[in-house]
Amino acid sequence: MGLLAIGTPLDWPEAKKVASHVREWGIEQLLEVWRRAKGKERDALLWGDEIEYLVVCYDDEHREVRLSLRQADILTALATDEKLLSQGGGVPDLQRGAVGTGDTAPVFHPEFGRFMLEATPGKPWGIGFKDLLDVERNMKWRRKIAKEHMAPSEFPITLTTFPRLGAKENSIVPYYPPSGDKLRSQFLPDEIANPHIRFPTLAANIRARRGRKVEINVPVFRDEKTPWPFKDPTVDYDLRNWPEDDDVRNGAAKDNHIYMDAMAFGMGSCCLQITFQAMNIGEGRKMYDQLSPLGPILLALTAATPIYKGFLADTDVRWNQISRAVDDRNPEELGEKPLKNDRWRIPKSRYASNSTYISQDARLRTEYLDPDLIVDEKLKQRLIEGGLDDRLATHFAHLFIRDPIVVFAEDLKELDLDKADHFENLQSTNWQHMRFKPPPQGSDIGWRVEFRPMEIQVTDFENAAFSIFIVLITRAILSFDLNFYIPIPRTTENMETAHIRDAVNTQKFHFRKNPFPSRHVRVAGASGTSTPNPFSRPPTPVGPVEDEYELMTINEVINGKTSADGDGFPGLVPLVESYLNSVNVDVETRCELARYLALIQKRADGSLWTAAKWIRHFVQTHPDYKKDSVVDEGVTYDLVKAAERITRNEGRDGFAEEMLGKRQ
Repeated sequence: MGLLAIGTPLDWPEAKKVASHVREWGIEQLLEVWRRAKGKERDALLWGDEIEYLVVCYDDEHREVRLSLRQADILTALATDEKLLSQGGGVPDLQRGAVGTGDTAPVFHPEFGRFMLEATPGKPWGIGFKDLLDVERNMKWRRKIAKEHMAPSEFPITLTTFPRLGAKENSIVPYYPPSGDKLRSQFLPDEIANPHIRFPTLAANIRARRGRKVEINVPVFRDEKTPWPFKDPTVDYDLRNWPEDDDVRNGAAKDNHIYMDAMAFGMGSCCLQITFQAMNIGEGRKMYDQLSPLGPILLALTAATPIYKGFLADTDVRWNQISRAVDDRNPEELGEKPLKNDRWRIPKSRYASNSTYISQDARLRTEYLDPDLIVDEKLKQRLIEGGLDDRLATHFAHLFIRDPIVVFAEDLKELDLDKADHFENLQSTNWQHMRFKPPPQGSDIGWRVEFRPMEIQVTDFENAAFSIFIVLITRAILSFDLNFYIPIPRTTENMETAHIRDAVNTQKFHFRKNPFPSRHVRVAGASGTSTPNPFSRPPTPVGPVEDEYELMTINEVINGKTSADGDGFPGLVPLVESYLNSVNVDVETRCELARYLALIQKRADGSLWTAAKWIRHFVQTHPDYKKDSVVDEGVTYDLVKAAERITRNEGRDGFAEEMLGKRQ
């Protein structure tokens, strides 16, 4: 969740007047952070995960399930739990206990939707293997604590989206009518958003800056009896409460698509995010670059979003829907009108895949960079004058092409270089699939990298598996000096490919063929033993860039491939196995880690289903489903109940073996 400040927010016309001022002050604060922290060394290799929950409320008598808007009540209960506080847990925005030695209780945070909770470990994880094996237990503990502070009819579910959010029938409790002043949505009330002033202001100012509501169109899945062309039956073309109600009469709702019109349809989604603290800024920049091409692979591998607004979608992941839900670009920036009042045509939403590489790695070729990158040259020059190198200055000058959306009047009185509020205003509202995070002012926290593309999974076992896998990949990258560079436009293409239904089994992704440096690396063979790497060869930095990567299946990226000439990509899991071999992990720990790696491998080779595939199958085989793409209230109730059953039993009762395998 982004920056939560308190103050008097400016409406968009006033915020627009001070946008340049905020950007310039943000750059000065960044330069002050740079001066103080650029030489930080030997920071501990720490990491943390973020789990987001939907709070659902059952009416078992009527077989109905709704989203509960009791976030504030639940957080208050958590913040006043003396036992939780005594263990160092709580709610940092309200109250938490002191962190001591031993087990620290988790902490909870508000999110955009009043039906959401975020939970993180009470203190960062270390890189030791004991910490890795504690992750799943800690995730289960978080969910247990959250549930204990809810009503008996409520449950913290880890589905990416609620299947009927915004459907014509009521999907929230308590009920509020749609079409409030901030969202102006046909489908959702303003009360669905966290009441903290930042959130309604963010939604209202994005809408005002665009000059119309956000426009989200998701391709509908065409089943045997789906009306075709499909015209979203929930859209009211006669509604005239607000000027923006003209949007649908002007073509906002596309044929054969599910139409949504509010920020909450995107920011009401749950995900799994991992943040790493690097030893120093150089290591952080390297991790940022090398993890970036992995983003689309993990997005497809964690696919879990096949339903929107009560309809089966023809996509499997959430990313583009969130991107469109916070897209504040106006018609000139979108290229719909000639540039007259604005500075640039901007190719991407502010929620998008990365557009920069930032490492000073000699292997980073200019051909890998985004040829369409938009940069504020004036701010870039100021950053260079302040000591940043060209590559890092380019990165931040690209982020700062955006306007600040939420500006508080109190923050404009004087520039405080002991704070980073203006910098974070822009940084925290650039939601790219990787985020490079400078140390907070006045803190001993180091340079960090956030890995953001993964979808939340139904069970704590799965969420732990993907978290641990990404951690081990970073260790392999740093230990073996791996190189996953591909041109940024190919990663952008890969992010689009990841949206395709069942992409993990049906699509190919651009990926680097040879990740190795010129020095020798040993790669784990199929038996798990370390064998000389037959693929290692010196990189060819002067050859055609197109020769360095090729289209691969997810299975080939994760599990490896060989070609007729004995060459090929080793696979991410074998690289992790090689790293584990190199650090002499004990047998018991290795067996525990193998459970998690096996899930990743089997998802990649198709022998285990993604959550998206399982959910889609559940709906299509439900006796009440009419093969018309509609996911009605009864099907939704059974689906959410099934997700809760999977959460509790994790396949040990034989249910959802297609997704989890045989569990003991």
